[in-house]
Amino acid sequence: MLSLEIKTKQAPEKVIEKMTAYFGEKGLGLELKSHSPQCLSFEGAGGYVSATICPEEGITRVELETREWEYHVKKFVAGLH
Repeated sequence: MLSLEIKTKQAPEKVIEKMTAYFGEKGLGLELKSHSPQCLSFEGAGGYVSATICPEEGITRVELETREWEYHVKKFVAGLH
């Protein structure tokens, strides 16, 4: 299991769009289990990826937690900077 937090200058909506494209059905093929303006949760292949997206002054804080998808979460995060 991996938990991490990053800060990006990208808008929350853009982060959600990128996460859905990367982890979702057209990306890695995970099933989108829940979606709200600030939370996303994907499941598949015995694991999950969940994110909380928090807009702050001038930045977006993204809290990620995963099991079985650690490599891909790290790769995704590297592309947000």
